[in-house]
Amino acid sequence: MGIYQLVSPVLALSFSLTVSGIQTAISKYVASETSTHDYKSSFRTLWAGFVLAMSISFACMAFIYRYSDWIAVTFLLEERTAPLLRIISLSIPMATVHSCINGYFYGIKKTFIPALSQLSEQIVRVGSVYLIYHICLKNNMTPTISFAVVGLVIGESASMMVSLVAILVRSYHIFGRRIPAKVQSFTGGRLIATYHSIINNLLKLAVPLSANRILINVLQSIEAVFIPNRLMAYGLSNADALGVYGVLTGMSLPLILFPSALTNSISVLLLPIVSEADANGNKNAVTKAILKSIKYCMLMGFACTALFLIFGRMAGRILYNNELAGSFILTLSFICPFMYVASTLNSILNGLGKTSLTFAYSIISLIVRLLFVFIAIPVWGIKGYLWGMLASQMLQTLLCTVSALRISYRLNKYQA
Repeated sequence: MGIYQLVSPVLALSFSLTVSGIQTAISKYVASETSTHDYKSSFRTLWAGFVLAMSISFACMAFIYRYSDWIAVTFLLEERTAPLLRIISLSIPMATVHSCINGYFYGIKKTFIPALSQLSEQIVRVGSVYLIYHICLKNNMTPTISFAVVGLVIGESASMMVSLVAILVRSYHIFGRRIPAKVQSFTGGRLIATYHSIINNLLKLAVPLSANRILINVLQSIEAVFIPNRLMAYGLSNADALGVYGVLTGMSLPLILFPSALTNSISVLLLPIVSEADANGNKNAVTKAILKSIKYCMLMGFACTALFLIFGRMAGRILYNNELAGSFILTLSFICPFMYVASTLNSILNGLGKTSLTFAYSIISLIVRLLFVFIAIPVWGIKGYLWGMLASQMLQTLLCTVSALRISYRLNKYQA
C-alpha cells in the first residue's frame, strides 16, 4: 500500500504541469463567454486549451516512461516504484482529455458530465482491479500492486470516453454538422489570429496557476517521500514505515476525504459563478457566496467530525480490519470543518483573481506540515504528522477566512 501511494506525488505533479491551470482557465473564460451566449467562442477556447494541454501531456508521459528508473531512485527513494511509474504515465493524456472537457462543462455550470465521468472512472477502476484479481487467482498467479495501477489507467480511459461522448453531443446540439468549419478549422489568417489571442489569454491565467500548483506539489511530494524516511528515524523498519504510511494515506485519509467530494464539487462550480458575478459587478452575489460557503461548510464539517468520532474506530475495523486505521480516523476527524471551509474559500478567492493569496496560504500551510514532518515525526512518530496536518489546516482556513471576510466587507462598504 505504501509503495502504491508513493507514486501519487508524481501523478499529481504531472497533472499540475499539464492541465490543472489550463482547466481552470478554460472554465473561467468559458463562463464569461457563455454568459453572452457566444458558444462559438467558448468552443474555440476549449479547443485551444485542449491542443495546448495535450502537447504538454504527451511530453510529460514520454519523460516519465523514459526516466522512470531515475525518478524512482532519485526522487521517490524507492526503486520498486519504477514499473508503477511506467504504467501510470500512460494515464496522463487520458486525464488531460477529460480535465479539459470537464473545465468546459464547469464553465457552463453543467456539473452532471464531470460527475458522471468521475463516477465512471471509479466504477471501472474498481471493477477492473477486481476482475484482474480474480483472473489471477483462477490462473494461480500472484496479484501484485501493479494491477491497481493498471486499474487506474483503465479508469482514466473510461472517464475520457464519457467526456468525449458528452462534448460531441454538446457540439452537435449547438452547431449540428457545422462544428468542423465553425470551430476546428485553423484556415484563414483571421481565425489563426483569433486562436493566437485565445491561447495568449489562456496562458496568462494558466501559467501562474500551474507554476503555483507545481511548487505546491513539489512540496507535497517532498512531504510524501520523507514521511516514511522520518518514521524510520523514529525507529520503525522500512517495511513498517511504508505500512504505517500506507494505512494513513490509503485507508484513513480517503475516508476522511470522502465527504469533501461534495465540497470540492461546490468549489469547482463556485469559481465560474464568482468570476461571472465579479465581472458583472454583482457584489451582492459575491458576498452571499462567501458567507454561505463559510456557514454551510462549517456545519457539514462539524457533522462529519461528530460522525467520525462516533464511528471512526468501528469503520477502521469493519472496512479495513485495521485498528491503526480507526485510530487515525479519530485524530483526523477534527480536520473536517477547516478542510471544507478552506477548499471553498480558495475557489472563491481564485474566482476573484486573488490567486497570489491562495498560493501564499497553501505554501505557508505546507511549510508548517513539512516542519512537523522533519521535527515532530522523529520524536512522536506518525502522531506528530497528524498534529501537523491539523495545525496547518487550521492556519490556512484562518488566513482564507480573514481574506474572504475582508473582501466581503469592502464590497458591502462599496455598495453602501
